[in-house]
Amino acid sequence: MLDLPFVRAQFPAFSEPSLQNQAFFENAGGSYTCRFVIDRLTRFYRERKVQPYAAYEASRLGGEEMDEARARLAALLGVQTDELSFGPSTSQNTYVLAQAFAQMLKPGDAIIVTNQDHEANSGPWRRLADRGLQIREWKMDPAAGHLDIADLKNLLDERVKLVCFPHCSNIVAEINPVSEIAKLAHANGAYVCVDGVSYAPHGLPNVAALGADVYLFSAYKTYGPHQGVMVVRRALADALPNQGHFFNADSRVKRLTPAGPDHAQIAASAGIADYIDALHAHHAQPAKSDAPPTEKAAFVHDLMRGQEVALLQPLLDYLASKNSVRLIGPTRAEARAPTLAMILNEPAEPIAAKLAPKGVNIGGGHFYGARCLQGVGVDPFAHGALRASFVHYTSPEEIQKLIRALDEIL
Repeated sequence: MLDLPFVRAQFPAFSEPSLQNQAFFENAGGSYTCRFVIDRLTRFYRERKVQPYAAYEASRLGGEEMDEARARLAALLGVQTDELSFGPSTSQNTYVLAQAFAQMLKPGDAIIVTNQDHEANSGPWRRLADRGLQIREWKMDPAAGHLDIADLKNLLDERVKLVCFPHCSNIVAEINPVSEIAKLAHANGAYVCVDGVSYAPHGLPNVAALGADVYLFSAYKTYGPHQGVMVVRRALADALPNQGHFFNADSRVKRLTPAGPDHAQIAASAGIADYIDALHAHHAQPAKSDAPPTEKAAFVHDLMRGQEVALLQPLLDYLASKNSVRLIGPTRAEARAPTLAMILNEPAEPIAAKLAPKGVNIGGGHFYGARCLQGVGVDPFAHGALRASFVHYTSPEEIQKLIRALDEIL
C-alpha cells in the first residue's frame, strides 16, 4: 500500500498556504513538482549556473549533474544512456524527429498516425504529406474511442515505415497494448513511435520491454522541470539524419536536439530519479538499495497504479450513474489512466469556471486533443470536454470533494 502522507510530504505544494483547500485535478496538464527536483534546480542556479563541462569546479559539477540525470533516467527506463535526450518540450522533440524522418524516407513511403493522439504526436507527422509521404489514419471507434488492432493490420503493408500512437490518450485514457502493436509493426518492417506523455506520470515504463523504437514523455508532467524526454533506440538513432550542428553529428544525445539545452532543468531532472528511489526505499520490504533501476521503477510503477486504480473506480462508478455525463474511454479503472474526459450537456469551460470557487482545480476545452474529440463526435472548440486528471498523490478526500462539487454543478 502506498504511504500517502509520506508521498505528499515530498511535494512542497501540499504545504504551501496559498494552495490549501484546493483539490488539484489538472495533473494531465502538468503535475506538482517533487522537492528533489526543486532542491536540485535551486542548487544549480545558486552554485552551478555557468557553462558546463569545463575544468573549473562549478562547471565540472554542473556537467556531472546533467550527465547524472540522463544516466539515471535511462537506467530506470531500461535503455542505454546515449539513447535518451532532453529537449525543450515533447512537442519540439517530436517536430525535430519528424523532420529527420522526412529526410530518411522516400516519397510514397507511409506513416500511420491515429486520431486518438495529442496534436504533438499527430500534427508533425501529418504535415509530412506536403513532402510526398503517405499519411494513413488509424481511426478510433467513434463511440468508445478505442483503437482496434484489427484496423491497424488493415493499414499495414510494405510502404509503411513508421507507426505513431499514444501509450494512452490524454482524452480517452485507455492504456494501449504497446508491446503487441510494436511486434506487429516490426514484423511489417516499420518503426514504432510512442507518445508516453499521458502514461509516464503513472509509472515509468520499461521502454526496452515495450519494444518501442521511440518513446517520448514530458518531465513537467512527471514531477519534474519543463523538459521533454525522448528515447530513441540506437539502431534508429544512427539511421536518422543529423538535425544538430555538424560537429555534433556523432553524438546521439545531441543530433536530434538542435536547440541549446537548458542546463539547469536537465540537471534537475535527476530529482525524478531521486523521488523514485525514495518511494522504493520507503515502501520496499525488505528495502533493497542495490536493486536494479528497472526493478525499482517497476515496483514504484505498481505502487502508483495500485493507488490510482483504488481511487479511480468509485469515481468511474459515480460518473456512470449520471445521465448528464458521457465519459470517454473505459469504465474499468485497470484499463485506463486516471484522466477522465467528461462530455456534458453544455460547453465545458464555463463548468470548469464554476468549479474553481469550490476549490476544485479542473480544466475545460480540447487539451490539444482536438482530433480525438472530433473522432468521438464532439466539437472541440465550441463544446469541449471537462477533464479531471489525478495521480498517485491525490487523496481519497480530494476525490470525494470532486464528486460533491460535480454533484452540485450537474
